[in-house]
Formats: sequence, C-alpha cells, structure tokens
Amino acid sequence: MFQTLARKAPVGWVLAALLLALGAALGAEHLHLPLPWMIGPLFSVAAARTAGLPLLAAPGGRQAGLWAIGTALGLYFTPEVLGHLGDNLLPVLSMAACAVGVGVLSALVIRRWTGVGAETAFFAGLPGGASEMVVLAERQGGAPDRVAAAHALRVMVVVSVVPFVLQHWGAVGVEVFSGSARAVDPARLPLLVGAALAGVMLLHRLRIANAWVLGPLLCVGALAALQVPLSALPAWAVSAGQLLLGTALGCRFSPEFFRAAPRFLAVSAASTLLALILSAAFVAALGRFVPIPVSSLALAASPGGMAEMCVTAKVMHLAVPLVTATHVLRVVLFTVWAPHMCGLFLRLLRVLGR
Repeated sequence: MFQTLARKAPVGWVLAALLLALGAALGAEHLHLPLPWMIGPLFSVAAARTAGLPLLAAPGGRQAGLWAIGTALGLYFTPEVLGHLGDNLLPVLSMAACAVGVGVLSALVIRRWTGVGAETAFFAGLPGGASEMVVLAERQGGAPDRVAAAHALRVMVVVSVVPFVLQHWGAVGVEVFSGSARAVDPARLPLLVGAALAGVMLLHRLRIANAWVLGPLLCVGALAALQVPLSALPAWAVSAGQLLLGTALGCRFSPEFFRAAPRFLAVSAASTLLALILSAAFVAALGRFVPIPVSSLALAASPGGMAEMCVTAKVMHLAVPLVTATHVLRVVLFTVWAPHMCGLFLRLLRVLGR
C-alpha cells in the first residue's frame, strides 16, 4: 500500500514532503534548535515516513542541496585559510587516521553482536560516504541493503547528537575565518554558479564520487584561493540546500526500516554512539597539543556524513575550513583505500578467530 499510494500521486507526495519539511524547519528555527533547516526536515519527514505516509524526496533535491552546500563551503578557502590548514596539517591527518581506527572498532562491534558477514560489518561500520560504502560493499560481497540502512541510521544519530551537544556547551560563534565573499553581488553571482556547475561536470566526467558537493567545493575553492572576486551564495539558497538534503535523508526511512533487521540496526546505532565517544576522547587529548578549539576538533573528527558535518560547521561558525578539509580527506581516503582496508580487516578477524 505504501508504494502504491506513492505511485498514484508522486508529485503530490513530493509537495507534501517539502511543505512538511518547510514547516518543521521554521518550527525548529523558532525554537532555536541547532541546524534547524536540516534537523527539522530530517526528523519530521523520517517520522512521517515511518508512520506510513509515502512522502517522496524531490527528484534531484539531494544533489541540489549538496551543490548549494559545496558552493558555500568553497568560498572559505582563501590564501589565508590555506596557510592555516598547512600549519595544522598534522591534526587534520591525525583526525582522518582516527576515523579509520574508530571505523574498524565499530565494524568489530557490528560483526560480534549481529553475526553479519565480515564485509557487511566492515562497510557498515566505516564512517565514509554512504553511497560509496554501499557500492564498495556490494563489490566486495557484502549486503548493500544492510550497509545502506546502517549509514542512514549513522547520519541520523550523529546529526541528532553532535549539534545539540555543541550548542549545550555554548560552542557557537568561535569561527575566526570568513568566506572570500560576504555579500551577494548580482554581477558576480553568475560566475559563482557557473564555476560550481563546472566543478560538478568535471568530477562527473572523471567519475569521481560525491561530485555534487566536491565539484563546487574544489572549483569555487580554487577561485577563492586565487583571490578571484566572487559573490556570496544567497542565504536562502544555503537554507534551501539544507532543507532538500534533510528531506532526502528523511525519505530513506519507511515503515519496514526498523522491522527489517531490528538487532542489526540497534547494534549499528550503538556502534555509532561508541564511535562518537571514542572520537570525543581523541579530540580531547588532541586539543591539549594544538591551538584549535575542542568544539571545532570534535566536529571535524565526528563520524557523521561530510555534507551534514560541514554545513553544521558553517551554521555554528566552527572552523569551517578545518572541518571541511578533514571530512574531504576522510572521504577520499575511504573511497580509495577501503577495499584494501577490508582485506586487512578480514585478516584481523582470522587472527582474532572471528
């Protein structure tokens, strides 16, 4: 019945999802919740979908949301920021390495307490890009449906916990860098949009994953680094991008989601919480040695999705370039080396007798 209703009136259910998401975003903003334009749509749409409403994400909405976020983030990569990142390269590399260790421990927990195949456990526990991990899991003989469910739940858990914890600690407004363009300039806005779209096309042609966020980030970032005068992206576009992304994430849930493999999902959620605790412990230690606020380090090391964590950094003004660089490096590292790391994981299991 769920799918039948959606097929009969797809446009209506898309509009219903967007209206619900908009109302939830405005309500979350009124309540001063962190990341209201993403958290409001994500939870409201996910709840409605789980309750049985066949809401649908707008076709291309997720890609449009990623494009807006990538474009806005690219404006931060000025020469000053790149110099700052160069000075802090070791912390960035160490946080990316920490993500590997945390991912392996999460995979061990999933493997031990669910009994799924080793390949499924590995790619379900690794905090990489969700779509890339699903594809790689299928290539390595894992169960793509379980991996996709684990990552959808991981993103929801992290987005549920991290912004609220940071807001509770008062970790808002400590960003020391700003974008290369602070105001919308109608004369220069076409250059910004054109560069961002060119980045998408370039990465698509090169068959690089995450093209809709990495393409604008790289091309706009290159122009910002070269100090080419650009316009800022309108604030409404960034908010709309968050709304579209939150709606798309919420639409991954359904009435069958939690009934399909409740034990697997429960253990996946627990492993995500464990990953958050271990990452927090790591950055608490790292913060003693680097002159970077622990709140910014925590967001950079968080096992959330790249787009979600980077837009959290932007909204909460928490070292956007550092967070972005760390998550981009982690996605690249996992996408390129995950198959090799999976082989090492299988050897580890044999050593442990599992």
